[in-house]
Amino acid sequence: MAEKHILLVTFPGQGHINPSLQFAKRLAKHGVKVTVLTSTSATARMSQTLSPSFHSLIDVVSFPTALPLSTQDFPKFVEDLSDRGTKAVEDAVAAKRADGRPYTRIVYNLLMPWAARAARRLGVPFTLLWIQPAALFGVYFHYYNKNFDPSDEVIELPGVPRLRRGDLPSFFMETNPSVYSFVIPTLIDNFEILDGEDERATVVVNTFAALEAEALRDLDKYRLLPIGPLIPSAFLEGADPSDASFGGDLIQKFDDYMQFLESAERESVIYVAFGSYSELPRSQTEAIAEALVRIRRPFLWVVRDSEEKEKLSCKEELEKRGKVVNWCNQVEVLSHPSVGCFVTHCGWNSTLESLAAGVPVVALPQWSDQSTNAKLVEDLWRCGVRAAKEEIVEADEIVRCLEMVMDGGDESRKMRKTAKKWRDSAREAVDDGGTSQGNLSFFLDQIVGGG
Repeated sequence: MAEKHILLVTFPGQGHINPSLQFAKRLAKHGVKVTVLTSTSATARMSQTLSPSFHSLIDVVSFPTALPLSTQDFPKFVEDLSDRGTKAVEDAVAAKRADGRPYTRIVYNLLMPWAARAARRLGVPFTLLWIQPAALFGVYFHYYNKNFDPSDEVIELPGVPRLRRGDLPSFFMETNPSVYSFVIPTLIDNFEILDGEDERATVVVNTFAALEAEALRDLDKYRLLPIGPLIPSAFLEGADPSDASFGGDLIQKFDDYMQFLESAERESVIYVAFGSYSELPRSQTEAIAEALVRIRRPFLWVVRDSEEKEKLSCKEELEKRGKVVNWCNQVEVLSHPSVGCFVTHCGWNSTLESLAAGVPVVALPQWSDQSTNAKLVEDLWRCGVRAAKEEIVEADEIVRCLEMVMDGGDESRKMRKTAKKWRDSAREAVDDGGTSQGNLSFFLDQIVGGG
C-alpha cells in the first residue's frame, strides 16, 4: 500500500492547534503520516510534548508571518497569514510531488479556507476539520442560506434550542469589534468551497454523535463525520496512557497544582479557567475573586497574567482557601476526582473537555462561539448553568450559580448525573466499535484511501 500522508493546516491559536494535533494523533495510530502546518508565531512558543510513539508519524512545520498573532493589527495578520500560508501550502505540495510521495489529502480548520482553495488549484483532495460543535456549523450554514436574520429577537433552527439574539456568536452582534469583521465572511467562505465540490462534501467534526444527533441529522447536505472528542486518550477512553497532553502548549504550565488537588475531598474543588485567548476586564476578575472568597470552598484558578494575580484586592484571603496558577494541563485537572465544578468561558475545547470528564459547568461566556455553547450546556445538554447575561457578571450572580452546582440539592444532583452520562457517552464514542471510531475508519477508508 502506498504511503498515506496528510497535510493538516491549522490557525496558530491554542484552541485550533489542540484539536488539530489530537486529530493528527488519531490518524497516526492508523499508520497515516501527518504534517501539521501553522505559522512560526505558534511553533516558536510551542512546547514539543508529543509522546515518543507519535514522533515518527507526525511532523510540525511552520512558515513565517510578518506579524505575530498577538499583534494589535489583527486584520493585517490574517491577510498576511493567508498570503504566506497559501505559498507554504503550494511549496509543500510541490516538494512532495518532486519527491515522488505526494500528499494524499489536505485537511484545514475553519479559519483557513484559503488552504482548501490552494488544494483545489493544485488538484489535491481536501477536507474541512470543524473544531466547533455541529450546532454552530448549523448556525453558520443557515445564515449562509439566509434562513434567519441575526437581528431577529428569537431564532429557531433545527438541532438547537430556541435562541435569543444574544445567544448567537458575538461576530453577529452590532458590538463586534471591527478587527473581527473578517470572521463571518471567512466562515461563509467554507460553505462556498464545500458547495463547489463535485460530490457531497465531507466534514470531520470535533463532537460525538450522541451529543448532537439532531444537529447532525439536519445537515445532511454534507457528510458530517463526528470523530470527537479530540482529547488525549489518557483522559478519555484510556487506550493509550502515554497520550497525556495535546502536545503543543503555547504557554508554560505551572506544575505544583496536583498536590493541592490530591489533598482535596472528592468533587469539592471549583476549577476556574478562561482559555488561552480570553482576557477578562479587571472588574470581572475582581468579581470572580470575591465570589471565590464568599463561597468558602477550595478552588484552583488559572490567572494567566501574573501581574493581574498580584493586584487582586483579596489576594491573601484567596490564598488561604485555594490556589491561583498561571497555567495547567486542563484535561488533567478536569479528570481529577476532586474537581466538582468548572467555571469557564465555554470555548468549545473547554466545553467538550468538561463533557468528556463529566464535570458540571458554570458558564461565563465572553465572545465568539461561547454564548451559543453556554446555551447548549444549560438548555440542551443540561449539565451546567449560565450566569446572567451582563457585561460584567457580579459576585452575587457567580455565587448563586456556584451554589446551584455545588450545594448537593436536587438541581445539583441532576446536573452531576447528566454530566456523567455525557462522559460515558464520549468514552463509548471513541472506544472500539464506537460511533467516532467508526467515522474515523470511514474517513480513512473512503476519503484517504481514495485520495
